[in-house]
Amino acid sequence: MEYNSYVNQDLFAGYMDVPFAPHTEARHTFIDLFAGIGGIRLPFDELGYNCVFSSEWDAKACKTYSANFGVVPYGDITKIPAGFIPKHDILLAGFPCQAFSIMGKMQGFDDTRGTMFFEIERILRHHRTPYILLENVKQLVGHDKGRTFRIIQDRLAALGYHVKWKVLNALDFGLPQKRERVIIVGFQDIEDWNKFDFNFTPQKYDLANILEKDEDVEKTLFISEHIREKRMKQTFGKNIFYPSIWHENKSGNVSILDYSCALRTGASYNYLLVNGIRRPTSRELLRLQGFPEEFAIVVSHQDIRRQTGNSVAVPMIRMVARKIDEIIKCKENETSKAKGFKKVADI
Repeated sequence: MEYNSYVNQDLFAGYMDVPFAPHTEARHTFIDLFAGIGGIRLPFDELGYNCVFSSEWDAKACKTYSANFGVVPYGDITKIPAGFIPKHDILLAGFPCQAFSIMGKMQGFDDTRGTMFFEIERILRHHRTPYILLENVKQLVGHDKGRTFRIIQDRLAALGYHVKWKVLNALDFGLPQKRERVIIVGFQDIEDWNKFDFNFTPQKYDLANILEKDEDVEKTLFISEHIREKRMKQTFGKNIFYPSIWHENKSGNVSILDYSCALRTGASYNYLLVNGIRRPTSRELLRLQGFPEEFAIVVSHQDIRRQTGNSVAVPMIRMVARKIDEIIKCKENETSKAKGFKKVADI
């Protein structure tokens, strides 16, 4: 079977002037699995790495991805032979989290979406990729009393990976969003593993920096008078301040915060309200995840709500990516020095 992902360039004539064009001549390469709209890819693009393969099954996400990166991801990863995927230095995967999340009923490996890790394992078994970076919801760590996470770690260890992991919060990376995610990194070389750590200096966040002026926001995003009266009753006696995000949980309790609670795909339309009067705009949702201003919006607001809810906190991934990049460059320098010493010794 032939898999046509990177569509004939002629079909994209006049369309390939994208914000984040591929670094086709780059020395280092990566693949982007369960790519979504490219949140994990973006920091590696910034570092000058070349994405040689990407996979995403959702058509609307692919539309956003191609408009920003100039390539169309392959579809269902379960249908693609591992041998078809090019050799690469780093495997990136924000594998489906719904099977482990509270919103997704936490069925784990009993949910088809929860078995997507084994697709990653299949590809790693074939390629023995030197470096891996995986992302998922924090509930993965404790799912099934920790057994699910132990299976993942054991499977990676069986393939020769030395693994480190930590639950990180987007709030610590300069974003006004409480979004806790487990980040898993793996290294084939134990020396690389020894050099990696999750020590990051917390960055301050400021909600005001991501909000647009109300007068510039579409009227359709403002709540009805009925909803507004309901919210005022729910917040009676609470400290109301601005700017703020009003968050309604499942029990109907409303919190007034200087940050957003985690963006969620399946949340109600009024789950998050800016200053208690309107829903976030598409650009604000992207900013809450740390996407740059030049990131193109080519789908509906409803699609952006879903896509950002499924995406990652870009600054969080950026800091992890930089540490991996430092390790790769350090290894290259050490190899170069060793070759230099050998040449001198041979003279």
